[in-house]
Amino acid sequence: KATVSVLYWFITQQKKMGFLDADLLYPSLKDQKCAHKRKRLVQGPKSSFLDVKCPSCVQVTTVFSHASTVVVCGSCSTVLAQPAGGKARLTAGSSFRAKPE
Repeated sequence: KATVSVLYWFITQQKKMGFLDADLLYPSLKDQKCAHKRKRLVQGPKSSFLDVKCPSCVQVTTVFSHASTVVVCGSCSTVLAQPAGGKARLTAGSSFRAKPE
């Protein structure tokens, strides 16, 4: 009878307190991507290197995602990326892909 009353108390307390919406031991990948780089389960940078294809001459150039200077194409001098206070803003018409690590 004591175990039944303890179980009943436990169930009623859970309803009052509620459960956590997120599992702290196994957070979802979506939550980890949105979290700050130092608040993740495994710390890591959000920046990466990108392969950017020039829209005019179709040459591939490697650009840092948080570039702080203007990046131009080596062959045709077209502007590929401009600094925007955080991440670099790519020009319209240029395609890119994240460089594999």
